[in-house]
Amino acid sequence: MRLLQTLALLIALTATARAETTLTVAMTAGDIPITTGIPDQGSEGVRFVGYSLYDALVLFDLSHSDTAADIRPGLATSWKIDPNDPKRWLFTLREGVKWHDGCPFTPEDVVWNFKRILDKTSPQFDPLQFALGRTYAGNVASVEKVDDHTVAINMDRVHSLFPYLLPQIMLISPCNAEALKYDRDALMFHPSGTGPYRIQKLVAHERLELLRNDDYWDKTRIPKHDKLVLIPMPEASTRAAALLAGQVNFIEAPDPDAIPRLKSAGMNVITNTYPHNWAYQLNFVNGPFTDIRVRKAANYAINRPDVVELLGGTAIAGYSTAPPGMPYYGNPVKYDFDPAKATALLKEAGCYPCKVNFAISTSGSGQMHPLPMNELVKSQMEAVGFQVTLTSMDWNALLNISRGGVDKFPEYAAVNISRNLVDPFNGLVRHVWTGQWAPAGGNWGHYSSPETEALITSIFNEFDDTKRMALLTRLHEKMNEQAVMIWVAHDLNPRALSPKLKGFVQAQSWFQDLTPIVVSQ
Repeated sequence: MRLLQTLALLIALTATARAETTLTVAMTAGDIPITTGIPDQGSEGVRFVGYSLYDALVLFDLSHSDTAADIRPGLATSWKIDPNDPKRWLFTLREGVKWHDGCPFTPEDVVWNFKRILDKTSPQFDPLQFALGRTYAGNVASVEKVDDHTVAINMDRVHSLFPYLLPQIMLISPCNAEALKYDRDALMFHPSGTGPYRIQKLVAHERLELLRNDDYWDKTRIPKHDKLVLIPMPEASTRAAALLAGQVNFIEAPDPDAIPRLKSAGMNVITNTYPHNWAYQLNFVNGPFTDIRVRKAANYAINRPDVVELLGGTAIAGYSTAPPGMPYYGNPVKYDFDPAKATALLKEAGCYPCKVNFAISTSGSGQMHPLPMNELVKSQMEAVGFQVTLTSMDWNALLNISRGGVDKFPEYAAVNISRNLVDPFNGLVRHVWTGQWAPAGGNWGHYSSPETEALITSIFNEFDDTKRMALLTRLHEKMNEQAVMIWVAHDLNPRALSPKLKGFVQAQSWFQDLTPIVVSQ
């Protein structure tokens, strides 16, 4: 009898082991994003690591594909402006949430986390988290506990868009951090959040293995698979080959030339419109782009349909910061391909030939296929009178230049960093507001204008959604009038999935929810 029971147990265990399902993702990132809170490796780090291990007070609703994703409750169930102080936001916290280490989630934890990225005198302060988070938390003056279920976030100005910034601020367990004595390396290998996955193993520079969190507070988002494996794979051809070989079952940004082969092999190639911008941010402190004629010339030089063709139709032509269909799109000036006008503007500006140095990456989060795209843009610009130098580097190195700002890196006339437009602040305001001059935020080239500043102040002070949208629309149009970027393309967010994967909903967002994916054997 005991022998039969033992055999039955072994058979059951073997069946369970066989039934374990694993979602294996090939990321475009050049390395494993850090797991110590707000990730690096751009917004791809947030998508795959941030929202797997962690939650924020406010999250994005990624459950549908037919409309642009908006914000929804996360670790906060609701928020409102203090009726007595328009600079003070009140957040009601979700009850019954526990960190992966078992400690309860409390208002004190929220205060602790904000001090971690803002208060240089606190023992938990992390300089890297400060650098990664200040774009989103830079206008936070203080955070305080109001009662056992409420925290107040006090701003240094009236800021109607602030809730849209909170999804970028992932919260970690103070219990775990204190137990590990705030050691960054220890936190990297032993993170503790409240997210839908827990860490199993991290192999540095190679792979991150996560397990389903069966105790996740949002029961509708407990993963439908047992395990999630994240692998950095920056080469597009390598990602496609890995999918075809069965080494992975989900890849980002497949090589356009490989798409027909992927489809013929039965892979599901998925695209969807979403707010994303592949462009160049310009130097407004020194160099040719301080002259609006040169900025317009660069935009007239780009034959965008050629770029779309290069990408195998996985993008649309980009003539502005936001793609058509966005609520604040409006009626922006359109810089159609006009090489003769581009050359005339360069000669009028006295910059012919016009030498420029662009900082670009070899791969990276949302960078699509940066080397061939940049080579095509270079050839188009040089055809009208520019002399373009492309200085290529690793994705994280380019992000460091972006965070450092034009004052620290004046040798570059532009940086080629694609941007997700997940909300109006990140989509528009961060690029043209003096309050976001790098290193404080995302305005790398230190653009400024009195009209823009006045518009942004009005936006921050307007809590009526309709009136604020009209102001945001004017800001978007103003950015085109001033040619604040060189616009090239909007990504269609291509992914390729094994036919064994079911249930993935490609949201109209840079961020995606992997938890609904079912992996068949």
